[in-house]
Amino acid sequence: MTKATSNSSLPPAKTSVLQLAPILFGFFIMGFVDVVGIATNYVKKDFGLSDTLSNLLPMAVFLWFLIFSVPTGMLMNRIGRKRTVQLSMLFTGIGLLVPMISYTLPVVLSAFALLGIGNTLLQVALNPLLTNVVSKDRLTSSLTTGQFIKAVSSFLGPIIAAYAGTQFGNWQLLFPVFAGITLLSFLWLSATPLHEGGRKENTSTIAECFALLGDSRIFLYFLGILTLVGIDVGLNVSAPKILMERTGMALEQAGYVASVYFVFKTAGTFLGAFLLAKWPAHRFYLGSSIAAVAAMVMLLFAHNAALIYAGIALAGFACANIFSILFSFALQRVPERSNEVSGLLIMGVSGGAIFPLLMGVASDAAGAQWGAVAVLLVCCAYHWMLAVKEMK
Repeated sequence: MTKATSNSSLPPAKTSVLQLAPILFGFFIMGFVDVVGIATNYVKKDFGLSDTLSNLLPMAVFLWFLIFSVPTGMLMNRIGRKRTVQLSMLFTGIGLLVPMISYTLPVVLSAFALLGIGNTLLQVALNPLLTNVVSKDRLTSSLTTGQFIKAVSSFLGPIIAAYAGTQFGNWQLLFPVFAGITLLSFLWLSATPLHEGGRKENTSTIAECFALLGDSRIFLYFLGILTLVGIDVGLNVSAPKILMERTGMALEQAGYVASVYFVFKTAGTFLGAFLLAKWPAHRFYLGSSIAAVAAMVMLLFAHNAALIYAGIALAGFACANIFSILFSFALQRVPERSNEVSGLLIMGVSGGAIFPLLMGVASDAAGAQWGAVAVLLVCCAYHWMLAVKEMK
């Protein structure tokens, strides 16, 4: 491996597997935030909550992406990327252990708030930390590999919870399992020396950080993350409703459609990790965005279970790599301000709270789920527009 000099901010010419592995494992911890989906259902059942009250759980997670993303980018300038990732794992670990102390609704909300704060710190810091150990031409494929690992984690969460519930009668055993994995990740990263290159990023105010949105491309990438997460969360919320409305399927059966989405998203990130190492990212993005639009058109008109499942599967496959592609575009556009850029983009994860609300309003106004799908179609069309712009 080419040794990085102390006065250079460039990553090594060759990637060190020993340095890359603990960073990629951090993406598995990042996937723990998706446990809020299955946990919301269990908490609703355990405490007899209404839909409105149970939805406080996702809000407790996603709110912090809006509040802390930009300050976290500034924090990295002071303490470094690695220390910020370590701090995120401390918040995550504590949040995962809190429900084991006392299982009440206020405690659970507090636990998921800590999980949300930790995940915000992690998502802001972990992506740019990759730039310290991978070369520029490998960044997109490395980010995609990370998203594949995150998708595996997201897929396993509901399975572990179901196993703990059926075998031990306590779904909450999911939390100490995840806490133990978080501790392992923290220790592994702490034991790994990482050179951060003596970077000098002097942004010290929130105003200066938000001024980066004055770059039209950075602003478009931010909107891309906002709409993408809206698609991701919104589709998982609406997919069971679409099945129930159009096929008369019971909720217990329709709920499995979320697994279909995650399976194909995981497959998409796995395939993308290889293809993006060989294909230009902007062409891959264009193909993904076109496939996403096709999936939403299919869901707009499908009225049988097979076509609906096909649309959900295509959507998961199409959207699997867009996050990493947009992130790599932004980091490569303003590499000297990568911490702040990362903070701005991760703030877009709050789209997971915004777009489901808009979809609910649209479906209520339309009196059917096609209203919600129309909102998703607009989001996908935006990515098609942005992909075409990137081709020029």
